[in-house]
Amino acid sequence: MHIIETYFECGGFDHRFLQGGISVYLWNLSKALADQGHRVSVVTPAHGRLDDLRGSYDLERLDYEDRYELPLVLDPHTWGERFPAVVSIPLTTTAHRLRLDGIDVYFLSNQLLDELPDRFYPPYDTKGRDLVFFKPLAYQVDTIRFVRDRFGDEEAILHAHEPYYHYLMPAAFRDDPAKRVVGTVQSNMPITKKVYRPKVERLLEFLGVPHVLPAEDESPDRPRTEYETVMSAYQQRTHLHYEYGPGHVRVYDLVAEHADLVDFLSPGHLEFYTDFADTPFEQLFTRLPVHDTVRRNAHKSFVGGCAIGAGWTTPERPPVDRTSVLAGLGLDPALPTFFHNARYAVNHKGQVELFRAVDRVLGEGLAANFILRCLSDGGIDDPYVREVVERHKDRIHLECERVDERRIVEYAASSDYCVFPSKFEMDTFLIAQGEAMAAGAVPIATAQLGMAHFGHVADPLDGADAARATGFAVHRSFAEDDALLADSLAQRIHQGATLLRERPEEYRRLRTNAIATARRFTWERAARLHLEAFTALQEGRRPVIGVELLLRHGWFDLLPDSAYETHGDAIAEAAARLGDAETYRRCRPLDGPAARALFDTAWERADFARCEYAADVVPELRALLDSRCTLTDGRIVYRLPHAERVELVRLAPPGPGRGSVTVLPLERTGPGEFTCEPPDAGGDLHLLLTLTSGRSTWDVVRHG
Repeated sequence: MHIIETYFECGGFDHRFLQGGISVYLWNLSKALADQGHRVSVVTPAHGRLDDLRGSYDLERLDYEDRYELPLVLDPHTWGERFPAVVSIPLTTTAHRLRLDGIDVYFLSNQLLDELPDRFYPPYDTKGRDLVFFKPLAYQVDTIRFVRDRFGDEEAILHAHEPYYHYLMPAAFRDDPAKRVVGTVQSNMPITKKVYRPKVERLLEFLGVPHVLPAEDESPDRPRTEYETVMSAYQQRTHLHYEYGPGHVRVYDLVAEHADLVDFLSPGHLEFYTDFADTPFEQLFTRLPVHDTVRRNAHKSFVGGCAIGAGWTTPERPPVDRTSVLAGLGLDPALPTFFHNARYAVNHKGQVELFRAVDRVLGEGLAANFILRCLSDGGIDDPYVREVVERHKDRIHLECERVDERRIVEYAASSDYCVFPSKFEMDTFLIAQGEAMAAGAVPIATAQLGMAHFGHVADPLDGADAARATGFAVHRSFAEDDALLADSLAQRIHQGATLLRERPEEYRRLRTNAIATARRFTWERAARLHLEAFTALQEGRRPVIGVELLLRHGWFDLLPDSAYETHGDAIAEAAARLGDAETYRRCRPLDGPAARALFDTAWERADFARCEYAADVVPELRALLDSRCTLTDGRIVYRLPHAERVELVRLAPPGPGRGSVTVLPLERTGPGEFTCEPPDAGGDLHLLLTLTSGRSTWDVVRHG
């Protein structure tokens, strides 16, 4: 099989040519595929580094020279009057081949691809100001033209990475019988991300692709009701969704509709990007056209997986002297040690809450060490962070600079726990957590779906899955400076230190599980999963939408009528899981006990629309439903026993707009009871609930 891997960078073979984690992924997967005996080619930009490559490797210039003008239609709302409506950038593209570890790496070079040799990626502030912003788009066009020229009618799998960096490719090769395109979702970039439609249309026309975009009026992503408007405006705080004006097209649609398969990094990553379940975006997502795109193409999705480098997973790793490592950092080797390793991204990585939790537990007298690596080339100038470190300088080692991997291995192997409180579901595999676990650190980490494969989500000390658990979970978070997350982290840090001190045998069990779980994620395994999917494509075996897939996601409206005869038990079971009495009734009698059970399930999920349906069958349930929000002594009182936080979200004057909401936390006056002053005007109260389970959901209550 010939597999063509392509992404905006592929320098994983040499750290000098490396900027991001996808580059490491791409190189390791390419090696693993080549090790399985397949032909692997990589197509990537040279980023102005050809001389550096020649200085270290045998780089061959190919007989390839492609002269053309890149046509760009500019959005006037972004690029203004300083730029014409249409620009053409003359380019001359050359290709250079490096043969390494059995892989052909093709570096494409031209005037635009060679810009930004030190950072590769255009800064976001170049948008609307500098045409270098279109460098990733030039990469897509050049890759399509090069693959067509170099590989012609050869049978091949084109494996492209991250939708924003390959959204033209599936359509460009859609009608090529020799090429199969597999798009990979690497991150949780907003699924509603859009690009300027006329620009895409002109480029596809330039590439000879027939019209493939939906009609403009088929994609109305702007909210239509007050409820949708409030939810949409709030999403600017969650990083899950942004609004766009007319004249744009969704990037994910271009990949999902035209690719042969769509690849994800973990089962939880795929699950999250399919449903956005239990997040503040879930209810709005089901009302947007992209929801139909996801459902229409869900059968194309598969989990190719990700992996941890052999330097971490090998059992023969050299031993680490914990005493020497910790003492060298000015820490006490006798104390429980907690390790964090991530780039400095305070919201993405949950580092605001991490420093608050560390400050709190040390202030409360916990005797423990914290090795906190927050990678930042410019250091950290946050006065609060510096204050915390100074206040506990004999207990905290803060490190911002890049260091040799061996040193990071020593930190992880010398630690008892690794702490990864990532937020907004932005980490889809989190290699750093797996690395630390493979070195023996027990995880304390967010219960993000994209990280659930590391086994820390299950209760580690009780319950059916305790025997397989690897560590401790903190709730998912979709809020900035989240007090609930900081509280949860502090609790888990205390719990971890107590377990190590009082129940060392239980700690050793978790450590053994953590090591074994992390070391399963090898690149050989990832290659095998990819090859299973690629082989099916080559053999013409196409996935189909089945009843099992529909039930897994609760898409009951897509079930054929015949399914209720052939799969009645499975449908009833899925409906019961979601508290869906309406669907359950089509399969089984909805008597009083069944309606009560379904009501209880929907109530626990705070799915009050489904509660309404069950309450119509058992009228006495209506009182509980109606009493959740009342006006008492001139104050709004909201009662839900399993609510952890309730926030009133209102549109801020002058009305709808990006981020135009005010958020008022209700005062907690007792377990499951929250109050606030009533708003000046009547109308609907839009309430964002955070449940003790970690689920976020919305409730709308009529006021006045």
